[in-house]
Amino acid sequence: MSMDWKHGYAFTNGIRVHYVEAGTGPLVLLCHGWPESWFSWRHQIAPLAAAGFRVVAMDQRGYGETDAPLAIDAYHALNLAGDLVGLVHALGEEEAILVGHDWGSMVVQYAALLRPDVFKKIALLSVPYLPRNKLRPAVRFEVATQDHHFYQHYFQEPGKAEREFELDIRRSLLGVLYSASGDAQFDEAHRRISFARFAKGTRLIDNLAIPATLPDWLPAEDLDYLTGRFELSGFRGGINWYRNLDRNWELTPFLDGAKLRQPTVFIAGELDGVLKMTKDEYANLAANVPNLVGNHLIPRGGHFIQQEKPEAVTELLLSFLNKR
Repeated sequence: MSMDWKHGYAFTNGIRVHYVEAGTGPLVLLCHGWPESWFSWRHQIAPLAAAGFRVVAMDQRGYGETDAPLAIDAYHALNLAGDLVGLVHALGEEEAILVGHDWGSMVVQYAALLRPDVFKKIALLSVPYLPRNKLRPAVRFEVATQDHHFYQHYFQEPGKAEREFELDIRRSLLGVLYSASGDAQFDEAHRRISFARFAKGTRLIDNLAIPATLPDWLPAEDLDYLTGRFELSGFRGGINWYRNLDRNWELTPFLDGAKLRQPTVFIAGELDGVLKMTKDEYANLAANVPNLVGNHLIPRGGHFIQQEKPEAVTELLLSFLNKR
């Protein structure tokens, strides 16, 4: 980690938000997904700052050193988007470019739809723009879980998944990160293991692929640091984001048919399982994002693309950020 990075705290939207900052210039706000932290952007912060941007990577609500409210409904999409708006203003800025990965991509989408005056340019990693579905998530869960568990449905019972993950935090993080990576797809045994969809009667943590040696993109010191973040926060806050999927749907009927109109780039690993889960949305990406300026699938990359293929992601982000 660079000694030039500044750790800061902002009080906004009723919580204290921790962030890491480097550089000066137009504000670029980096928003991580599950189960991650600001640290998932460790490879992008310095190059983006060196290119003339004020780069802020935040611990989102429920993660790391950012507050983790107890109430499940504290994690609905309007609060999460409000955290981004509040952080921009707490930093003394009027607008920002948003970059989001996984759940961070989804929050970026809400924030961009609700505050186009603040967020005028966005980058989505892994999760394409997801227009509001006609069916509430609970109905879709019923269909998806007839024969197998689906991880998002498995997360709905308060306390269940977090207890499993916290039995061995380091193993849990390694298992999730590796299982969803491109590397796992090149191992004959590991590619058949999935925590996204798994047999009933088994636990989610029983369905994690654990490599014999750490992948090159996740050295021991990086995994240890991330483990320390979850030893601090636990898993409950991050999983509570999933427990608001139905609530998010109920809160946003006014977004039916909404298109994402900011200049937008999409970046994902070609082996990212999310592309299968969102195949219809990905197929309709250009129609639903009229100002899509780039759609990039990185060879051999999986879900955690900014960690697995950092140079490629950084290059694509810099190209997008420097477009006028």
